[in-house]
Amino acid sequence: MLKLKEQSWLYISMVFSCVLLLIRMLFTHSYTYFFFGWNLFLAWIPFVLSNALAFQNKPFKQVVLFFLWLIFFPNAPYIITDFFHFEERNPVPMYYDLVLSFSFAWNGVLLGLISLLNVERWLSKRMSKSKSIMIVLFCLFLCGFGIYIGRYLRWNSWDVVTNPVDLSADIIDRILNPLHYLKTWMVTGLFAAFLTIIYFNIKKLIQVKS
Repeated sequence: MLKLKEQSWLYISMVFSCVLLLIRMLFTHSYTYFFFGWNLFLAWIPFVLSNALAFQNKPFKQVVLFFLWLIFFPNAPYIITDFFHFEERNPVPMYYDLVLSFSFAWNGVLLGLISLLNVERWLSKRMSKSKSIMIVLFCLFLCGFGIYIGRYLRWNSWDVVTNPVDLSADIIDRILNPLHYLKTWMVTGLFAAFLTIIYFNIKKLIQVKS
């Protein structure tokens, strides 16, 4: 888990995004990009859960926290897909909205992958390095799939509890009939590959001695 001092720039980054959003709303008197704030909050949840996992000693609670983290994990990099909403919106300069959109996407990816790093460290204390890496890769694949069902099928993390039957039906149908849903697996694979590359780059950077 990152120490408080190491997390300071992460919080600065999130505050920067929120200040940009607040300035935009005050300037335009509109809530056009208000959903950025909500999505950043959802991205923050897996980060908090991964930190809680590091302090929990009871196996049952650890398992519960892990699965809760896994359910909310896709919400973090999901913010990347909010670029779908990006367009020129007068009177706000396009460059301002570009920085606004990118900053929220960056924070989402950062929160998600740092939470994954926390989870990998937790796993590495309980199993071999190769097994923990395999689980990490599987989590990244599930994350890509979660991004797809969130963006295109409009399912939310809490639908696991509020509407499990319909959610399961959509998922099972795509697993049993993959050739009928090529877009599903293309989106899943692309996001999973992209996030995997970023994740292992971040790991290497952390290992570099300053």
